[in-house]
Amino acid sequence: MPQSGADLIEQWLASRGWRAWPFQREVWEAYDAGKSGLIQVATGAGKTYGAYLGPLAELIDEANGRIPAPVLPPEPPPGKKVAPRRRGEKVNGLRILYITPLRAVSRDIELALKAPVLELGLPITIESRTGDTKSSIRARQREHLPNVLITTPESLTLLLTRDEAAQHLRGVRAVIVDEWHELLTGKRGTQTELALARLRTFAPDMRTWAMSATLSNLEEAAQAAVGVGVGKRATPSPAIVRGRMDRPVIVDSVLPRDLKKLPWAGHMGMVMLPEVLAQLDPAVSTLLFTNTRSQAERWYHAILYARPPWADVMALHHGSIDKSERERVEAGLKSGLLRIVVATSSLDLGVDFSPVERVFQIGSPKGIARVAQRAGRSSHRPFAPCRITCVPTHALELFEITAARRALDAGEIEPRMPLSKPLDVLSQHLVTCAMGGGFEPHTMYDEVRTAWSYRDLTWQEFEWALALVRDGGGTLSVYPDYHRIQLVDGLYRVTKPRLAQLHRLNVGTITGDATMDIRYIRGRQLGRIEENFVAQLREGQQFVFAGKVLKFAFIQDLTAFVRPGKGQVTYTPIWGGTKLPISESLAEAIRREMERAANHDFDSIELEAARPLAEVQQHLSHIPTRNEVLAEISRTREGTHLFVFPFEGRQVNGGLAAIIALRLSRLHKTTFSVAVNDYGLEVMSADDFPFRDLLTPGIFTLDNLVEDTFESVNITQLAKLQFREIARVAGLVFQTYPGAKKSGRQFHASSSLIFDVLQDFDPGNLLLHQARREVMERHFEQSRLARTLGRIAASKLVITEPPRLTPLAFPLLIERLATRLTSESVLDRVKKMREQWGQWE
Repeated sequence: MPQSGADLIEQWLASRGWRAWPFQREVWEAYDAGKSGLIQVATGAGKTYGAYLGPLAELIDEANGRIPAPVLPPEPPPGKKVAPRRRGEKVNGLRILYITPLRAVSRDIELALKAPVLELGLPITIESRTGDTKSSIRARQREHLPNVLITTPESLTLLLTRDEAAQHLRGVRAVIVDEWHELLTGKRGTQTELALARLRTFAPDMRTWAMSATLSNLEEAAQAAVGVGVGKRATPSPAIVRGRMDRPVIVDSVLPRDLKKLPWAGHMGMVMLPEVLAQLDPAVSTLLFTNTRSQAERWYHAILYARPPWADVMALHHGSIDKSERERVEAGLKSGLLRIVVATSSLDLGVDFSPVERVFQIGSPKGIARVAQRAGRSSHRPFAPCRITCVPTHALELFEITAARRALDAGEIEPRMPLSKPLDVLSQHLVTCAMGGGFEPHTMYDEVRTAWSYRDLTWQEFEWALALVRDGGGTLSVYPDYHRIQLVDGLYRVTKPRLAQLHRLNVGTITGDATMDIRYIRGRQLGRIEENFVAQLREGQQFVFAGKVLKFAFIQDLTAFVRPGKGQVTYTPIWGGTKLPISESLAEAIRREMERAANHDFDSIELEAARPLAEVQQHLSHIPTRNEVLAEISRTREGTHLFVFPFEGRQVNGGLAAIIALRLSRLHKTTFSVAVNDYGLEVMSADDFPFRDLLTPGIFTLDNLVEDTFESVNITQLAKLQFREIARVAGLVFQTYPGAKKSGRQFHASSSLIFDVLQDFDPGNLLLHQARREVMERHFEQSRLARTLGRIAASKLVITEPPRLTPLAFPLLIERLATRLTSESVLDRVKKMREQWGQWE
């Protein structure tokens, strides 16, 4: 009898001088016992082999004949032969499915999964299937899937559109979902949940193991990965394996030599360049993380301009840069050829950069989990301390840095919450299943409800989504293209080849701002750039992109053509959706740091550095404690200003500003201008408005919150913008056609037209309701907004009237000025204000 798979795995580990960690053995034992679950362990501690080697041992046993195959080989469709097994392959078909949210790292994962197979000489096939996979490999996989497949949620969905999906996937024994915390909170996570529910129908004994490094709500996250029992489908409680592989996280900071140099507002942080340069060493592999792509471009260009000899060991990495360049940077980091890389969240996940020893965070980390995730990129080894050095871009971020450190030490990681039954994702999934063998409605309803996000789905909601994909849901029924599925012999199927092709080309839930290719004239592609930015460029205008100075030439066929530029340029593209709000956990931690400053407890290096600012704030106004909410009233030549400081993040503060302005205007008619940032909000009237008399606790009541929010903003216009994404996911509009792609403006026009039709003739349409709901959560974090109003109502309201703008109020004024169209720069306006109000010292 051949050696068991478990013995061969032990043999392989010993050959490398490794010993399995206790958490890995715990996962293997749980897998052998037929359990599904979640692995939570620090980055770089061995999660991948913890999840993979148990299923691999089982696969080895099947290949060696120790256990039987789970199913018979798939029967060939009539008139079609099944491709023969590959040479040396002993297991016929797919057994292990590995899902990653990042197709860029699939190659690295494939190498890691192949290592034990190749070194042990096992007859097991392992391949990747993503959007980057060669067409020849995809063609071969259409006939015969490998034993182990690495894929993305989108490519898995495409597998489910095959008519033979059940035959090809019924042999799956194990599904591994990587970076589950990254998928969980978005529609890609919901898409994955539905795909897993479908797979469990094909392979009832399949086990699912999700992996994460930064989660606090483990039970809910685990349940979302393994699904729930409905009717006769019983699902045991998932196993949760917490690896005791703690890696101490060291959070320190870079402070300016002269603290007066640190501005009170701004986010680029270029004033800190000399201090960062002093700490950078090209002999030490370093990642510099920024929060936005524009910031990454500016910092890369500035460092290279200051240190030209570093050009060969420096690189830039973000999501809009061409894939080939990103892969070059990733390979350079792993090999050690590149020593300093400026990046955005594009390098947060997935890739193991063992050579990286140092990580910088330019600007606020915005969340506790992000601090841990990015710190974990350094010293990527079990038990090795990881270090992240935060660089404040303005003075108030000193409070955020010390707040993040203390919250991380206390384990206050933000929870990641799954979505609640988005009907656009369900609609897309129904078309997928109709293509992949068809479905019977009641059976499909029970199947869908085994996905955690749809556990509360009602039959009426399911029937509505079914009608939408069957005939457009009534309002759109006159258009044949919305008749996507038809009942054939008791099963809903897609019978029109053109609609099937369009669905495959547009599968997925990833949506973003309208972009176009950018490339050199007669040269290579550089990446993708937003249409709105390109539309503002003049011929010959220079800007920075992908770390290069470029000169705009012209637009042709949805492509921006450029020539090489020269000189020092600071003009960079601005990508939409890049202003992340601080998380709820970090907001609470910041309020604690403010209370320390109010009590003159400057017990960290950052608080000590912020002491001069705190003293100015206390002298001019007040520093609020955790049980207080500060409101400041100021009068300038512009009018009367009300500043309120809840410290709840820009989205919640934006909702508060709109509600406060609405409720105040009901009491005293006027027109307001508003501005928000992560710390507070400004409501300004050009008149002499009686803020002190009208700002009472009743302004912050929870009564009629939803109604007042809808009335306070142009919810219809915001919902129309949100509907653009929903319509694409639901398949009401298509962005990609065979051999062509719509521009962002064409795509927006199509979705806007449908929105207007539904608004006029079907106002109760559930996708319209979903659009409004997503607006409330995306733009105002509605549930958090309600909690904030409740906290403010229970707090003491402190109202002051400082003689000039305070350190807390000044950034809000700058925020408003920066959005105003004027021939005068913001810097010129600030200089005039300094002359008017003094030096604030």
